[in-house]
Amino acid sequence: MGANLLAVRSHNTALVLDLLRAAGAEGISRLELAERTGLTPQAVSKITARLREEGFAAEAGRRASTGGKPRTVLRLVPDAGHAVGVHLDRDELRAVLVDLDGAVVGERRGGVDLGAGAQAVLGVVADAVTRLVGEVLGGAGGGLRAVGSLLGVGVALPGPLDHARGVLHRVTGFPEWDGFPLRDALAERLGVPVVVDKDTNAAALGLSVDGEGGSFAYLHLGTGLGAGLVIGGSVHRGARTGAGEFGHQVLQLDGPLCECGNRGCVEVLCLGAVARGEVAQAARVLGVGAGNLVGLLDIDLVLLGGRTVSGAPEPFVRGVAEMLDARARREGVPGGTVPVRVVPRGERVVAEGAAQLLLAPLFGRADG
Repeated sequence: MGANLLAVRSHNTALVLDLLRAAGAEGISRLELAERTGLTPQAVSKITARLREEGFAAEAGRRASTGGKPRTVLRLVPDAGHAVGVHLDRDELRAVLVDLDGAVVGERRGGVDLGAGAQAVLGVVADAVTRLVGEVLGGAGGGLRAVGSLLGVGVALPGPLDHARGVLHRVTGFPEWDGFPLRDALAERLGVPVVVDKDTNAAALGLSVDGEGGSFAYLHLGTGLGAGLVIGGSVHRGARTGAGEFGHQVLQLDGPLCECGNRGCVEVLCLGAVARGEVAQAARVLGVGAGNLVGLLDIDLVLLGGRTVSGAPEPFVRGVAEMLDARARREGVPGGTVPVRVVPRGERVVAEGAAQLLLAPLFGRADG
C-alpha cells in the first residue's frame, strides 16, 4: 500500500509540475490546477506546498477572480533543476545543460573516437560533463553530486543498445562495445544518475516534448542513419528496445557491403551517395526507405535531422518528399502524401533530447 501511495503521489506531482511548466511565467492558480488534474483542492494544496518548499514552484502574483478574493498564482522555477544531455557520436561529442523548461543554459563540443576504447571515451564524456556543469552551475569541484539542482545525465549514441539496462550491443562499426554497461560505468564515475538511449530515440522524445504530436518518424542522417519513432505520442522502442534500426533495411540485395554485415542497406547506399557528392541521389535513397516506413506504420509526419541533412537541408527535404509523393500517387492514399520537414536546432536535437531522458519523467512522460 505504501508503495502504491508513493506512486500515486509521484504521478499527481508530475501532473501539477507539467501544468506549471505549460503555464509559463504567467502562472496558474491552485483552483485551476485542481480543475485540470481532477485532484481535490486539498491534494493540490499539499502538492504545491511541497513543491514550494523544495524550490520547484514560487508565487507569480495574484489574479482577479470571478468572485471573492484574488487568487494566488504559482509558476515553475526553471533553475530549480538541471539535466545534462550528451550526444556521443562516432567522432564528436556535444553536451548541453538544460533547465526545467528545457532551455539550454550551457554547451560544450569536442572530438571523440568511439574506437579508442571504453575507458578513454568514458574519460572524455566525464570531463566534458564535469566542466560544463562547473562552468554554469559551479560547485563541480566537490563532484557533481554536490550540485544540488543536477538531476542527472542523459547519454544518446548510435545503437543498437538496451535502453532499459543501459548496455550497448554491437554498435555498427564498433563491435568492441558489445555488452559494455555504459550507464552503470558512467554513473559510477560521475556520481549522479545516468540514462542511456539511442540518438534517434532521444531526439524523438525531445521533439515530442516540444510539441510534435501524433505519430511521426525522425530520420537522423549523420555518420550513420537511424530512425526514432513516436507512435500515439510515445516513443516506440520495441520489446527489446531495438526498434528504429532504420538504416539497415536492405534495398539492394547485391549492393555494397555495409558495416553491419549486410549488403545494400539504405545506410551504406545513402552515405555512399553523399561521399560521391550525389546529394540528390542520397535524398532519393532516403526517400525510398522513408516510404517503406510510412507504408508500414502509416505515420503522420517525417522529420529529418543530423549533420549531413543540416549541410544540405533543402535537397534532402525535396528528394524525400518527391519519393513519398510518388508512393502516395501510386497507392491512391486518401489525404495525399505525408509531409516532410527538417527539425529545428538540427545540430542540437539529439543532445537536447538526451537531457529530456531525465526531465520527461519528472513531468509525467513515462517514455523518458
